[in-house]
Amino acid sequence: MFKVNVIDHPYVQAVLTTLRDKNTSQIEFRKSLVKLGRALGIEITREMEKEEVEVETPLGAKAKGLKFRDMDKVIIITVLRAGTPLTEGLIKIFYNAKQGVVSARRMDELGMGSGKNFEIEVNYIRLPKISGENIVIISDPMLATGSTISKVTNIVLERARPKKIIIVGAIATKVAIEKTREIERNSGVDVSVYIASIDPEINSRGYIVPGLGDAGDRAFGD
Repeated sequence: MFKVNVIDHPYVQAVLTTLRDKNTSQIEFRKSLVKLGRALGIEITREMEKEEVEVETPLGAKAKGLKFRDMDKVIIITVLRAGTPLTEGLIKIFYNAKQGVVSARRMDELGMGSGKNFEIEVNYIRLPKISGENIVIISDPMLATGSTISKVTNIVLERARPKKIIIVGAIATKVAIEKTREIERNSGVDVSVYIASIDPEINSRGYIVPGLGDAGDRAFGD
């Protein structure tokens, strides 16, 4: 069932504040995306399947605990390039995850396209094999118009129907949220979104307002 998780944990919100601040340096911005990815990764584990186990401690005593059933079935797909630091944080939680990448950008950034429909150009795809047992996490910091995440998700769905698709970002808009909701309706695959904020506006250039600027440019120094 479609679910949007806006994580209001104080740590997540403090990291988001650093990301929003125009005075944050390139290095600190990139590190903050890593921190956010790790924090959101921890939140994602709440919806993963678990089982109770019993272990023996070094003192020879028994202790009840739990383990995750799907931890070895995670695939993380990074939307290049802005999603790279976010994925770095996610990997700290899902350390056995297989990884894929999709290079996608709006054509209006290249001086092409209408500037209104925000057409997406995809020029590189490298994905591991995906099956119905996999949980696919798509990493993209800014879910503005929803065009990029829809394109990348459809690329995944052309190859397989995973068990679940989880979209991870820093900020989204209601427009992008509705597009991700359509993905679940059209595919029948469960879709969840994990973000730190839903911002109210998209400007004429397709940027989120108040947002945090261009995540790729700020993380990589352009």
